[in-house]
Amino acid sequence: MLSLLLILRISIFNKYIQMKISNILYTTLIGVSLVATSCSKSTFSDINTDPNRPASVTTPTILVTAEKQLLNALRSEEVSLRGAQLFAQYFSQNIYTDQSRYQIPTSYSDNYWTATYKSLNNLNEIIKLNTNESTKAIAAAGTAGTNANQIAIARVLKAYAFQSLTDVFGDIPYESYGNKDADFEALQQDPDNLTPKYASQEKIYKDILNELQQAADTLAKYPTATTFGTADIIYKGSNSSWSKFANSLRLRVANRIKTKDATLAATHIADAIKKGVFTSNSENAIFKYSKTSPNEAPLFRATVTANRKDFAVSNIVIETLQGTRGPFKIADPRLSKFAKPTSENVYFGQPYGLPLAAGNLFPVEKISLPSDAINAADYGEVLLEYAEVAFILSENNNWDQTNYEKGTKASLEKWGVSQEDITTYLSKLPVANKENVLSQKYLALFNQSIESWSEIRRTGYPLFLIKKGDITWTGTIEGKPVTYTFTPEVGNEIPSRLVYPLKEQSTNKTSYQAALAKQGDDVISTKVWWNK
Repeated sequence: MLSLLLILRISIFNKYIQMKISNILYTTLIGVSLVATSCSKSTFSDINTDPNRPASVTTPTILVTAEKQLLNALRSEEVSLRGAQLFAQYFSQNIYTDQSRYQIPTSYSDNYWTATYKSLNNLNEIIKLNTNESTKAIAAAGTAGTNANQIAIARVLKAYAFQSLTDVFGDIPYESYGNKDADFEALQQDPDNLTPKYASQEKIYKDILNELQQAADTLAKYPTATTFGTADIIYKGSNSSWSKFANSLRLRVANRIKTKDATLAATHIADAIKKGVFTSNSENAIFKYSKTSPNEAPLFRATVTANRKDFAVSNIVIETLQGTRGPFKIADPRLSKFAKPTSENVYFGQPYGLPLAAGNLFPVEKISLPSDAINAADYGEVLLEYAEVAFILSENNNWDQTNYEKGTKASLEKWGVSQEDITTYLSKLPVANKENVLSQKYLALFNQSIESWSEIRRTGYPLFLIKKGDITWTGTIEGKPVTYTFTPEVGNEIPSRLVYPLKEQSTNKTSYQAALAKQGDDVISTKVWWNK
């Protein structure tokens, strides 16, 4: 739970952001408005300086704001609930079904893009304060930690944010701490660069690997240090935890591109494992929200606060957990953790991707909504967990049984399944192979929308997802037999990416067009580099 002190820090920082917005945030729209003004930057700053507001903010305060901004963006209603959660077929719409059938408004891209770059700018501000000779001593004062450790943690979170952005869009404006490549023009200030180039996804991925390696190595030198203190919601400042997170994330990133650069991927996978990846759930990277407004979890705000019940758990997930779909012909004890029973005390998933006319075919009391655990105000959003690490290790060890079972067990334990039920489930688990490992990984990634969507694109698994032309529901309506098949509104398969924000097409047109020339048309069917 966020403490009152941190909530106050966030409030103070929001005021600081309003005062310093011309210098801190990269949003093209804001930049254009500043260019148009007749005031110089110094004049603008002078007339907007409030003597009753702080002239500087501590780096721990900036960190907690950046973490919250990042998770709010990753799990936002637009890109997660109405985007990747539906693409992964974890949820299904039960009134309007357009997004389930890939009709995605461009505003979803705009909001996610802007929110994530705001977080990135705040993380970059931490690095600037810790590298500038005039501010680095102040930045390291108190419980904030050394300059080097603060920079390392900021680099890890920047790598996480940039990987998410590039997985969603492909080529994007990118910035690196350790690599001054001419194509890396994002986040540039003094002077502001309002038309940054788009770096290729190949360059971005390979640089992220180096950023994570260097950051992890720095943090590992000081394993007992506490950087940022309790302002760090994810790890309470534990350097050793951040180092393991960086290595585990590097494992994920390298695994994603092993078909594109097998040698580089293998080198980073081996080095990350050697230096230490997650070995238990106690090391999971989790941002836990608060029960107190306005710091509740994004899904809670989008459904409970907004009093919306138009997103149910899909029939894909419910049937898989019941053992009637997919390779696991056994009852999965995670069912009650993921979903609520209906008014008749049974579990029934909303059929995925019904046509609009049949969207409300089932009354809300007849379908399984997300569980209270999923919909909790203080839900802990997972950035990366041990179960995923174990499944990656199984994949890279010829789909071995040991890591397959460890990953499955870790997921069951994370969701609070009893040891008796875990033992029973594992005893009935079919042997490890590609389909079974990746299908269990899909279940373990439940509610981690963008990552699961990315894994589906990378692997083509699980095989039991609904595809174009598949029957999504068959039954009787008003005495007549009816069959509905899945018919996307846009494209023929799960989206390969989201389109770029509209504002980029107008305010950063040259860079935008250059990106399309390299990557392909700005449509959801254009595959990103690692998926080609």
